[in-house]
Amino acid sequence: MLTLGIESSCDDTAVAVLQNHNHLLSNIVSSQDDIHSKYGGIVPELASRKHLEAIQPMVDEALKRADKKLSDIDLIAVTQGPGLIGSLLVGFSFAKAISYVKKIPYIGVDHMAGHLLSVFLEENIPDFPYIALIVSGGTSSIFLCNSFTEFTLLGRTRDDAAGEAFDKVSKLLELGYPGGPIVSQYGSKGNPAEYIFPRAWLENDSLDFSFSGLKTAVLQQCKLLGRIDRASAENLCASFQEAVVDVLVTKTIRAAQQNNISTIVLGGGVSANARLRQVMADNCTSQSLQLYVPHPSFCTDNAAMIALAGYYKFTHTQSALPLEVDVFSRSVLG
Repeated sequence: MLTLGIESSCDDTAVAVLQNHNHLLSNIVSSQDDIHSKYGGIVPELASRKHLEAIQPMVDEALKRADKKLSDIDLIAVTQGPGLIGSLLVGFSFAKAISYVKKIPYIGVDHMAGHLLSVFLEENIPDFPYIALIVSGGTSSIFLCNSFTEFTLLGRTRDDAAGEAFDKVSKLLELGYPGGPIVSQYGSKGNPAEYIFPRAWLENDSLDFSFSGLKTAVLQQCKLLGRIDRASAENLCASFQEAVVDVLVTKTIRAAQQNNISTIVLGGGVSANARLRQVMADNCTSQSLQLYVPHPSFCTDNAAMIALAGYYKFTHTQSALPLEVDVFSRSVLG
């Protein structure tokens, strides 16, 4: 089976062609970072317009790289949500149009399911069940994954997502956008113990997250410092990053222990963070847990994971979506 994957949930237009469940023929991404960086964040209207410009050329290019024609495609898997409604509508409507004209079945994919399964794009894959930590600009969540289509939400952010907090700290320090890679770069050169920022553990045994207080603590520290030189910025980033990583890792390990699961999987854009990977790996080793982390290109938004999740959803349900179905802004997975 050949699956055409389309992803347009936020500011990246991505298209992939996947053969069956394990042979990726093409996977391309058109980034909008240069457009939104001047505003310090994503402008939804601009994102939608750029998706409109990019979607057809991206599909053509993905098919060309896969050495396939549209008539060869057996299934279209497209992100249905969550995300920016305007951005989602571009990819989803495009998929509907192809489906209607070419009589190719299409299926909507929850973006979170893509991240939860992205590790299966690698050669070294986990067995079910496993605990998955998904961290990005839009979410910080812990799931129990029992199969390719069965996911149980165990914990989620109550305010800012981890990636959102990285972006806001980067904007506060005037480092640029997107904030994740920049804060990580600065943090790698700083002292993580220079500033002791708060960790929001919430209720006993809670697997939820909260990063708004941490963001406020960084703001207060900046006010106390006044002028922030390069060394201070590096120490602030390192200390902030350490606080985020500490909470993410501790709660993920706790989730595995509470559910008697021996395997942990990372996903989402923030899972490309080198410090998070290192600390999670060290803790998994000390707790005799197995850790699986996708390649960074499969951590950020991409269409390969959407094609993969769509393939498994379609083979499980054996049914495509009707044309009247619409996109959604919040994940249906919880």
